[in-house]
Amino acid sequence: MKIEVQSPCPCGLAKQYQYCCQPYHLKIQSADNVESLMRSRYCAFALHQFEYLIETHHPQFLNGLTINLLAQGADDTQWLGLDVEQTTENYNAQTGTVTFKAWYLNGGEIDAIYECSQFQYLDGKWYYTNGTQKVAQLPKRNDKCICHSGKKFKACCMKKMA
Repeated sequence: MKIEVQSPCPCGLAKQYQYCCQPYHLKIQSADNVESLMRSRYCAFALHQFEYLIETHHPQFLNGLTINLLAQGADDTQWLGLDVEQTTENYNAQTGTVTFKAWYLNGGEIDAIYECSQFQYLDGKWYYTNGTQKVAQLPKRNDKCICHSGKKFKACCMKKMA
């Protein structure tokens, strides 16, 4: 999947892709905190930057994950929006967490990866290790839309559901 560098970054920050996650994806710079790494990984899922996902996954926690496995079914998934709920970093312990909801559409159904992700700082870089899954609740009809369009859910992404 391609994106224009001047387009808004899929990670949800109010920046153009070229000034937000692209420098991470191009290995020009490394994420300097766990939230930046998590946002750049969400963006990598949305843009099919699977090599970046492997490179930013702690090698001891890959458990057989490959680029090919990440690519399976990726074309069937439309990433809709990201909500970051909480971020913690402990530089003394070289660990951090990010709790987030990554909303997506697949097979006419909207769902989210709702996770508290764990990160470890190793050799000057942050890496994703693993996460604890939670159950996401769809927004109510009159709630703000998950894609951050500013519209109500019923007037926006809810219409995409089968």
